[in-house]
Amino acid sequence: MKIVVLDGYTENPGDLSWDELGKLGELTVYDRTSLTDEDEAIARIGDAEIVFTNKTPITKKVIDACPNMKFISLLATGYNVVDYVYAKEKGIPVTNVPTYGTASVGQFAIALLLEICHHIGHHNESVHAGNWENCIDWCYWDYPLIELDGKTMGIIGFGRIGQTTGKIAKAMGMKVLAYDNFPNDFGKAIAEYVDLDTLLAQSDVIAVHCPLFPETQGIINKDNIAKMKDGVIILNNSRGPLVVEQDLADALNSGKVAAAGLDVVSTEPIHGDNPLLKAKNCIITPHISWAPKESRQRIMDCAVANAKAYIDGAPINVVNK
Repeated sequence: MKIVVLDGYTENPGDLSWDELGKLGELTVYDRTSLTDEDEAIARIGDAEIVFTNKTPITKKVIDACPNMKFISLLATGYNVVDYVYAKEKGIPVTNVPTYGTASVGQFAIALLLEICHHIGHHNESVHAGNWENCIDWCYWDYPLIELDGKTMGIIGFGRIGQTTGKIAKAMGMKVLAYDNFPNDFGKAIAEYVDLDTLLAQSDVIAVHCPLFPETQGIINKDNIAKMKDGVIILNNSRGPLVVEQDLADALNSGKVAAAGLDVVSTEPIHGDNPLLKAKNCIITPHISWAPKESRQRIMDCAVANAKAYIDGAPINVVNK
């Protein structure tokens, strides 16, 4: 049985092992496959039966050109890069990794917030540049420093990751508000569930942890920003299109939003004309919330489990049943 990984580098740049997957068949791993050239994907899949992808699209054309492909698995949670509806019509199960980065993504949201509050990276560079050595005072700071104890964090989307962020915020002394369509007892132990307008009006920090659906796309927009406190901090390490980027840039530049911490943008890799690149007080990281080794190992383990389950005739984590 032939197994192909189309774009394995971000999952495993060399610090993990493909050996367990290789035990299941004749394995070929490509670091990267074109995101736009379907013919390259077709050539690399060839007559493989099992195909893994992260961001390389598997379209109707690719599916039709690879008739021996019987199983598609994502090295991620999101599966929109696969035409999973057409795959279902062809009898091909598509599976994903439903849970792997809960701890790391929640931790990263708080890391973005703490960087905004303390500018640790900047002050470290300042010290190494000799600014402290040459300072006439015994200490200095180049940005206002923010204490979070007693402030309110509002979390839009209070599933596993949102609740993880909420737990950390609560441990730092913050009051936590949550907006979610499906309140549950676990969430109620962490936060007070409120409607969206209440969350927007009362929060000092707003973290976005919801999935990207038509009803959530652009949820951070000029109208909702207008409902927020002056000087609010906005965090997004969920999905880039949840934010209307020009609206957020305008709010940052006007001071309505004091700062933003983002690990995602609408088009990735980021385009040079993204308005957030020139916005005031905007931290942007290259979509790495998910990427600690521990998190990626969980992806690898689940990928192997998905393949084994398919081989055994009982696929798991199927998104197109």
